[in-house]
Amino acid sequence: MSESYLSRGVSPTKEDVKEAIKNQSKGLYPGAFCKIIEDIADDGDYASIIHADGAGTKSILAYLCYKEFGNADVFKGIAQDSIVMNIDDMLCAGVVNNFAVSNTIGRNAHRTDKKVLKALIDGYDEFIKKMQAFDINIYMAGGETADVGDLVCTVIADSTIFARIRRSRILTCDNIQEGDVIIGLASYGKTIYENSYNSGIASNGFTLARHSLLSSYYKEKYPETYSSSINEEKVYSGKYRLEDKFENEYTLGEMILSPTRTYLPIINEILKEDFSSAHALIHCTGGGMSKSKNFGKGLVYTKDNLLEIPYIFKEIQTVGNIAMNEMFQVFNMGHRMELYCNENNADKIINIIKRFAIDAQVIGHVDKSNSGQNSVIIKHDNNIYAY
Repeated sequence: MSESYLSRGVSPTKEDVKEAIKNQSKGLYPGAFCKIIEDIADDGDYASIIHADGAGTKSILAYLCYKEFGNADVFKGIAQDSIVMNIDDMLCAGVVNNFAVSNTIGRNAHRTDKKVLKALIDGYDEFIKKMQAFDINIYMAGGETADVGDLVCTVIADSTIFARIRRSRILTCDNIQEGDVIIGLASYGKTIYENSYNSGIASNGFTLARHSLLSSYYKEKYPETYSSSINEEKVYSGKYRLEDKFENEYTLGEMILSPTRTYLPIINEILKEDFSSAHALIHCTGGGMSKSKNFGKGLVYTKDNLLEIPYIFKEIQTVGNIAMNEMFQVFNMGHRMELYCNENNADKIINIIKRFAIDAQVIGHVDKSNSGQNSVIIKHDNNIYAY
Protein backbone atom coordinates (compact mmCIF):
# COMPACT_ATOMS: atom_id res chain seq x y z
CA MET A 1 0.00 0.00 0.00
CA SER A 2 1.06 3.59 -0.62
CA GLU A 3 2.00 4.86 2.83
CA SER A 4 2.66 8.40 1.62
CA TYR A 5 -0.84 8.56 0.15
CA LEU A 6 -2.57 6.85 3.08
CA SER A 7 -0.93 9.21 5.56
CA ARG A 8 -2.71 12.06 3.79
CA GLY A 9 -6.08 10.37 4.03
CA VAL A 10 -6.35 8.73 0.58
CA SER A 11 -6.33 5.07 -0.46
CA PRO A 12 -4.88 4.30 -3.90
CA THR A 13 -6.53 0.88 -4.05
CA LYS A 14 -9.89 1.79 -2.45
CA GLU A 15 -10.15 -1.47 -0.54
CA ASP A 16 -12.94 -0.06 1.65
CA VAL A 17 -14.96 0.81 -1.45
CA LYS A 18 -14.41 -2.63 -2.95
CA GLU A 19 -15.58 -4.24 0.29
CA ALA A 20 -18.67 -2.05 0.41
CA ILE A 21 -19.76 -2.93 -3.15
CA LYS A 22 -18.68 -6.57 -3.29
CA ASN A 23 -22.27 -7.82 -3.28
CA GLN A 24 -23.49 -5.33 -5.87
CA SER A 25 -24.35 -6.51 -9.38
CA LYS A 26 -21.46 -6.14 -11.83
CA GLY A 27 -23.84 -5.57 -14.71
CA LEU A 28 -24.29 -7.35 -18.02
CA TYR A 29 -20.56 -7.72 -18.68
CA PRO A 30 -18.77 -8.30 -15.34
CA GLY A 31 -15.35 -8.11 -17.00
CA ALA A 32 -15.92 -4.68 -18.54
CA PHE A 33 -13.99 -1.66 -17.30
CA CYS A 34 -17.29 0.14 -16.57
CA LYS A 35 -20.58 -1.29 -15.35
CA ILE A 36 -22.87 -1.92 -18.32
CA ILE A 37 -26.63 -2.23 -17.78
CA GLU A 38 -29.72 -3.04 -19.81
CA ASP A 39 -30.54 -0.49 -22.48
CA ILE A 40 -32.63 2.36 -21.14
CA ALA A 41 -34.62 2.36 -24.43
CA ASP A 42 -35.30 -1.36 -24.06
CA ASP A 43 -33.51 -2.24 -27.31
CA GLY A 44 -31.92 -5.67 -27.03
CA ASP A 45 -29.20 -4.74 -29.50
CA TYR A 46 -27.97 -1.98 -27.19
CA ALA A 47 -26.80 -1.50 -23.61
CA SER A 48 -26.42 1.60 -21.44
CA ILE A 49 -23.64 3.04 -19.32
CA ILE A 50 -24.01 5.73 -16.64
CA HIS A 51 -20.70 6.81 -15.16
CA ALA A 52 -19.70 9.32 -12.47
CA ASP A 53 -16.30 10.84 -11.69
CA GLY A 54 -14.63 14.22 -11.33
CA ALA A 55 -11.51 16.30 -11.04
CA GLY A 56 -10.98 15.40 -7.38
CA THR A 57 -8.62 17.53 -5.31
CA LYS A 58 -7.03 18.96 -8.44
CA SER A 59 -9.57 21.77 -8.07
CA ILE A 60 -7.65 22.86 -4.96
CA LEU A 61 -4.62 23.59 -7.17
CA ALA A 62 -6.80 25.74 -9.40
CA TYR A 63 -8.15 27.48 -6.32
CA LEU A 64 -4.63 28.25 -5.10
CA CYS A 65 -3.62 29.61 -8.52
CA TYR A 66 -6.74 31.76 -8.68
CA LYS A 67 -6.17 33.20 -5.22
CA GLU A 68 -2.51 33.86 -5.92
CA PHE A 69 -2.72 35.24 -9.46
CA GLY A 70 -6.37 36.23 -10.00
CA ASN A 71 -7.05 34.37 -13.27
CA ALA A 72 -10.19 32.24 -13.01
CA ASP A 73 -9.50 30.62 -16.39
CA VAL A 74 -7.43 28.00 -14.60
CA PHE A 75 -10.76 26.36 -13.76
CA LYS A 76 -11.51 25.66 -17.43
CA GLY A 77 -9.06 22.77 -17.28
CA ILE A 78 -10.82 21.45 -14.16
CA ALA A 79 -14.04 21.15 -16.18
CA GLN A 80 -12.17 19.16 -18.82
CA ASP A 81 -10.71 16.95 -16.10
CA SER A 82 -14.20 16.25 -14.80
CA ILE A 83 -15.47 15.13 -18.22
CA VAL A 84 -12.38 13.20 -19.32
CA MET A 85 -12.16 11.13 -16.16
CA ASN A 86 -15.57 9.78 -17.17
CA ILE A 87 -15.40 9.43 -20.93
CA ASP A 88 -11.96 7.82 -20.92
CA ASP A 89 -13.29 5.19 -18.51
CA MET A 90 -16.30 4.70 -20.78
CA LEU A 91 -14.22 4.37 -23.94
CA CYS A 92 -12.56 1.37 -22.28
CA ALA A 93 -15.97 -0.30 -22.67
CA GLY A 94 -16.11 0.73 -26.33
CA VAL A 95 -18.18 3.92 -26.05
CA VAL A 96 -16.70 6.54 -28.37
CA ASN A 97 -19.58 8.87 -29.24
CA ASN A 98 -22.88 10.47 -28.19
CA PHE A 99 -22.33 11.25 -24.51
CA ALA A 100 -24.84 13.17 -22.37
CA VAL A 101 -23.22 15.11 -19.52
CA SER A 102 -24.71 16.39 -16.29
CA ASN A 103 -22.26 18.31 -14.12
CA THR A 104 -22.26 18.99 -10.39
CA ILE A 105 -20.34 21.89 -8.85
CA GLY A 106 -20.16 21.98 -5.07
CA ARG A 107 -18.69 25.19 -3.68
CA ASN A 108 -18.11 27.34 -0.67
CA ALA A 109 -19.72 30.57 -1.88
CA HIS A 110 -17.58 32.65 0.50
CA ARG A 111 -14.44 31.55 -1.34
CA THR A 112 -15.60 30.59 -4.84
CA ASP A 113 -17.15 33.46 -6.76
CA LYS A 114 -19.09 33.84 -10.02
CA LYS A 115 -15.89 34.10 -12.06
CA VAL A 116 -14.97 30.57 -11.00
CA LEU A 117 -18.43 29.26 -11.88
CA LYS A 118 -18.32 30.90 -15.31
CA ALA A 119 -14.85 29.49 -16.02
CA LEU A 120 -16.00 25.98 -15.09
CA ILE A 121 -19.09 26.16 -17.28
CA ASP A 122 -17.09 27.69 -20.16
CA GLY A 123 -14.55 24.90 -19.74
CA TYR A 124 -17.21 22.25 -20.30
CA ASP A 125 -18.42 24.04 -23.45
CA GLU A 126 -14.92 24.56 -24.86
CA PHE A 127 -13.95 20.92 -24.45
CA ILE A 128 -17.19 19.77 -26.08
CA LYS A 129 -16.56 22.09 -29.03
CA LYS A 130 -13.03 20.71 -29.41
CA MET A 131 -14.35 17.14 -29.63
CA GLN A 132 -16.90 18.18 -32.27
CA ALA A 133 -13.97 18.78 -34.63
CA PHE A 134 -13.47 14.99 -34.56
CA ASP A 135 -17.19 14.28 -35.11
CA ILE A 136 -17.56 13.26 -31.48
CA ASN A 137 -20.83 14.45 -29.93
CA ILE A 138 -21.03 15.39 -26.27
CA TYR A 139 -24.24 17.02 -25.06
CA MET A 140 -24.59 19.15 -21.94
CA ALA A 141 -27.78 18.09 -20.16
CA GLY A 142 -27.76 20.65 -17.36
CA GLY A 143 -26.46 20.04 -13.89
CA GLU A 144 -26.36 21.31 -10.33
CA THR A 145 -24.44 24.08 -8.61
CA ALA A 146 -24.71 23.63 -4.86
CA ASP A 147 -23.58 26.07 -2.19
CA VAL A 148 -22.41 23.60 0.45
CA GLY A 149 -19.90 25.55 2.48
CA ASP A 150 -20.37 23.32 5.52
CA LEU A 151 -19.18 20.36 3.42
CA VAL A 152 -16.80 21.89 0.87
CA CYS A 153 -14.08 24.34 1.89
CA THR A 154 -13.25 25.46 -1.67
CA VAL A 155 -14.84 23.87 -4.77
CA ILE A 156 -15.30 20.45 -6.33
CA ALA A 157 -16.28 19.63 -9.92
CA ASP A 158 -17.93 16.31 -10.77
CA SER A 159 -19.80 14.92 -13.76
CA THR A 160 -22.22 12.12 -14.50
CA ILE A 161 -22.25 10.90 -18.11
CA PHE A 162 -24.69 8.66 -19.94
CA ALA A 163 -24.32 6.80 -23.23
CA ARG A 164 -25.81 3.90 -25.16
CA ILE A 165 -23.69 1.38 -27.02
CA ARG A 166 -24.47 -1.33 -29.55
CA ARG A 167 -23.67 -4.64 -27.83
CA SER A 168 -21.61 -5.82 -30.79
CA ARG A 169 -19.23 -2.88 -30.13
CA ILE A 170 -18.68 -3.49 -26.43
CA LEU A 171 -15.12 -4.07 -25.24
CA THR A 172 -14.53 -6.14 -22.12
CA CYS A 173 -11.31 -6.81 -20.24
CA ASP A 174 -12.20 -10.51 -20.23
CA ASN A 175 -10.89 -10.43 -23.81
CA ILE A 176 -7.32 -9.93 -22.53
CA GLN A 177 -5.43 -13.17 -23.15
CA GLU A 178 -2.08 -14.83 -22.75
CA GLY A 179 0.27 -13.61 -25.47
CA ASP A 180 -1.26 -10.15 -25.80
CA VAL A 181 1.08 -7.18 -25.89
CA ILE A 182 0.40 -3.96 -24.01
CA ILE A 183 0.60 -0.68 -25.91
CA GLY A 184 1.08 2.35 -23.67
CA LEU A 185 -0.30 5.69 -24.87
CA ALA A 186 1.75 8.59 -23.48
CA SER A 187 0.18 10.94 -20.97
CA TYR A 188 2.69 13.74 -21.73
CA GLY A 189 3.60 15.89 -24.74
CA LYS A 190 1.26 17.81 -27.05
CA THR A 191 -1.30 16.10 -29.25
CA ILE A 192 -2.83 17.69 -32.34
CA TYR A 193 -5.92 18.55 -30.29
CA GLU A 194 -4.18 20.13 -27.29
CA ASN A 195 -3.33 23.83 -26.98
CA SER A 196 -0.11 23.44 -25.00
CA TYR A 197 2.38 20.96 -23.60
CA ASN A 198 0.87 18.43 -21.18
CA SER A 199 2.92 17.36 -18.18
CA GLY A 200 1.10 14.02 -18.03
CA ILE A 201 -0.19 14.21 -14.47
CA ALA A 202 -3.90 14.06 -15.40
CA SER A 203 -6.26 13.98 -12.35
CA ASN A 204 -4.99 11.23 -10.06
CA GLY A 205 -2.78 11.40 -7.01
CA PHE A 206 -3.21 15.13 -6.46
CA THR A 207 -3.38 14.97 -2.68
CA LEU A 208 0.05 13.36 -2.73
CA ALA A 209 1.41 15.57 -5.53
CA ARG A 210 0.20 18.82 -3.97
CA HIS A 211 1.55 18.15 -0.49
CA SER A 212 4.81 16.67 -1.79
CA LEU A 213 5.66 19.56 -4.11
CA LEU A 214 4.26 22.74 -2.56
CA SER A 215 5.94 24.61 0.28
CA SER A 216 4.60 25.43 3.74
CA TYR A 217 3.77 28.93 2.41
CA TYR A 218 0.40 27.51 1.36
CA LYS A 219 -0.20 25.82 4.69
CA GLU A 220 0.00 29.13 6.50
CA LYS A 221 -1.90 31.20 3.94
CA TYR A 222 -4.62 28.75 2.85
CA PRO A 223 -5.59 26.45 5.73
CA GLU A 224 -8.92 25.82 3.97
CA THR A 225 -7.06 23.72 1.36
CA TYR A 226 -6.16 20.76 3.56
CA SER A 227 -7.75 18.48 6.10
CA SER A 228 -7.12 19.05 9.79
CA SER A 229 -6.89 15.27 10.16
CA ILE A 230 -3.54 15.14 8.31
CA ASN A 231 -0.36 15.12 10.38
CA GLU A 232 1.16 18.62 10.19
CA GLU A 233 4.44 17.18 8.92
CA LYS A 234 2.62 15.83 5.84
CA VAL A 235 0.96 19.14 4.90
CA TYR A 236 2.64 21.12 2.10
CA SER A 237 6.02 19.63 2.87
CA GLY A 238 7.72 20.43 -0.47
CA LYS A 239 9.93 23.25 -1.69
CA TYR A 240 8.04 24.87 -4.57
CA ARG A 241 5.80 27.85 -5.09
CA LEU A 242 3.31 27.76 -7.96
CA GLU A 243 5.18 30.46 -9.87
CA ASP A 244 8.55 28.66 -9.74
CA LYS A 245 9.96 27.61 -13.09
CA PHE A 246 9.50 23.88 -13.12
CA GLU A 247 10.41 22.54 -16.55
CA ASN A 248 11.72 24.56 -19.48
CA GLU A 249 9.64 27.75 -19.67
CA TYR A 250 6.71 26.37 -17.66
CA THR A 251 5.84 27.13 -14.06
CA LEU A 252 4.83 24.50 -11.55
CA GLY A 253 1.28 25.87 -11.63
CA GLU A 254 1.07 25.43 -15.39
CA MET A 255 2.53 21.94 -15.31
CA ILE A 256 0.47 20.55 -12.46
CA LEU A 257 -2.75 21.99 -13.90
CA SER A 258 -2.25 20.47 -17.35
CA PRO A 259 -5.80 19.40 -18.31
CA THR A 260 -6.36 15.67 -18.32
CA ARG A 261 -5.77 14.40 -21.84
CA THR A 262 -8.55 12.46 -23.48
CA TYR A 263 -7.69 9.54 -25.73
CA LEU A 264 -11.16 9.59 -27.25
CA PRO A 265 -10.26 10.85 -30.76
CA ILE A 266 -7.44 8.30 -30.98
CA ILE A 267 -9.39 5.26 -29.76
CA ASN A 268 -12.37 6.28 -31.89
CA GLU A 269 -10.11 6.19 -34.96
CA ILE A 270 -8.59 2.82 -34.03
CA LEU A 271 -11.98 1.19 -33.49
CA LYS A 272 -13.36 2.68 -36.70
CA GLU A 273 -10.46 1.39 -38.79
CA ASP A 274 -10.29 -2.10 -37.29
CA PHE A 275 -12.52 -2.84 -34.31
CA SER A 276 -11.31 -6.41 -33.88
CA SER A 277 -7.65 -5.39 -33.51
CA ALA A 278 -8.13 -4.04 -29.97
CA HIS A 279 -8.84 -6.77 -27.42
CA ALA A 280 -9.27 -4.40 -24.47
CA LEU A 281 -8.41 -1.03 -22.97
CA ILE A 282 -7.43 -0.11 -19.41
CA HIS A 283 -7.45 3.46 -18.13
CA CYS A 284 -4.59 3.77 -15.61
CA THR A 285 -6.26 6.10 -13.11
CA GLY A 286 -6.81 5.08 -9.47
CA GLY A 287 -4.17 2.41 -8.88
CA GLY A 288 -1.78 3.81 -11.48
CA MET A 289 0.23 1.21 -13.37
CA SER A 290 -0.99 -1.52 -11.02
CA LYS A 291 -4.61 -0.91 -12.14
CA SER A 292 -4.58 -3.79 -14.64
CA LYS A 293 -4.40 -6.29 -11.78
CA ASN A 294 -8.13 -5.74 -11.29
CA PHE A 295 -9.08 -6.98 -14.77
CA GLY A 296 -8.89 -10.19 -16.75
CA LYS A 297 -8.61 -13.66 -15.25
CA GLY A 298 -5.48 -15.51 -14.12
CA LEU A 299 -3.02 -13.20 -15.85
CA VAL A 300 0.41 -11.71 -15.21
CA TYR A 301 0.88 -8.23 -16.65
CA THR A 302 4.59 -7.61 -17.17
CA LYS A 303 5.53 -4.00 -17.97
CA ASP A 304 9.21 -3.91 -18.80
CA ASN A 305 9.62 -1.38 -21.62
CA LEU A 306 8.09 1.78 -20.21
CA LEU A 307 7.81 5.13 -21.92
CA GLU A 308 9.94 7.94 -20.53
CA ILE A 309 8.77 8.87 -17.04
CA PRO A 310 7.79 12.55 -17.17
CA TYR A 311 9.71 15.13 -15.19
CA ILE A 312 6.77 15.97 -12.95
CA PHE A 313 6.66 12.43 -11.52
CA LYS A 314 10.41 12.32 -11.01
CA GLU A 315 10.18 15.55 -9.03
CA ILE A 316 7.25 14.34 -6.91
CA GLN A 317 9.23 11.21 -6.09
CA THR A 318 12.43 13.08 -5.26
CA VAL A 319 11.03 16.05 -3.34
CA GLY A 320 8.45 13.95 -1.55
CA ASN A 321 10.92 11.13 -0.83
CA ILE A 322 8.38 8.60 -2.05
CA ALA A 323 9.33 5.00 -2.80
CA MET A 324 9.08 4.03 -6.46
CA ASN A 325 6.72 1.14 -5.72
CA GLU A 326 4.29 3.74 -4.32
CA MET A 327 4.75 6.03 -7.32
CA PHE A 328 3.76 3.25 -9.73
CA GLN A 329 0.72 2.47 -7.57
CA VAL A 330 -0.54 6.07 -7.42
CA PHE A 331 0.42 7.75 -10.72
CA ASN A 332 0.25 6.83 -14.41
CA MET A 333 4.02 7.47 -14.63
CA GLY A 334 3.99 8.32 -18.33
CA HIS A 335 1.16 6.36 -19.92
CA ARG A 336 -2.47 6.68 -18.86
CA MET A 337 -4.12 4.38 -21.38
CA GLU A 338 -3.19 0.79 -22.15
CA LEU A 339 -4.39 -1.04 -25.27
CA TYR A 340 -4.20 -4.84 -25.35
CA CYS A 341 -3.86 -6.58 -28.70
CA ASN A 342 -2.26 -9.39 -30.64
CA GLU A 343 1.41 -8.68 -31.31
CA ASN A 344 0.77 -8.81 -35.08
CA ASN A 345 -1.52 -5.76 -34.81
CA ALA A 346 0.74 -3.63 -32.61
CA ASP A 347 2.60 -1.71 -35.33
CA LYS A 348 -0.61 -0.84 -37.17
CA ILE A 349 -2.22 0.48 -33.98
CA ILE A 350 0.87 2.45 -32.95
CA ASN A 351 0.98 4.11 -36.37
CA ILE A 352 -2.63 5.27 -35.94
CA ILE A 353 -1.82 6.65 -32.48
CA LYS A 354 1.17 8.59 -33.79
CA ARG A 355 -0.99 10.40 -36.34
CA PHE A 356 -2.23 12.38 -33.35
CA ALA A 357 1.33 13.40 -32.36
CA ILE A 358 1.42 11.23 -29.28
CA ASP A 359 4.11 8.79 -28.19
CA ALA A 360 3.16 5.12 -27.99
CA GLN A 361 5.00 1.83 -27.84
CA VAL A 362 4.70 -1.76 -26.67
CA ILE A 363 5.40 -1.41 -22.95
CA GLY A 364 4.83 -5.00 -21.90
CA HIS A 365 3.07 -8.31 -22.40
CA VAL A 366 0.56 -10.70 -20.83
CA ASP A 367 1.30 -14.21 -19.56
CA LYS A 368 -0.78 -16.85 -17.86
CA SER A 369 -0.56 -16.87 -14.08
CA ASN A 370 0.64 -20.11 -12.49
CA SER A 371 -1.27 -19.27 -9.31
CA GLY A 372 -4.49 -18.39 -11.10
CA GLN A 373 -4.37 -14.92 -9.53
CA ASN A 374 -3.77 -11.69 -11.38
CA SER A 375 -0.55 -9.77 -10.78
CA VAL A 376 1.41 -6.87 -12.21
CA ILE A 377 5.19 -6.91 -12.57
CA ILE A 378 6.92 -3.62 -13.37
CA LYS A 379 10.58 -3.67 -14.37
CA HIS A 380 12.28 -0.29 -14.35
CA ASP A 381 15.82 0.94 -13.87
CA ASN A 382 17.10 -2.54 -12.90
CA ASN A 383 14.42 -2.90 -10.23
CA ILE A 384 11.32 -5.10 -10.07
CA TYR A 385 8.04 -3.96 -8.46
CA ALA A 386 5.35 -6.57 -7.89
CA TYR A 387 1.66 -5.98 -7.19
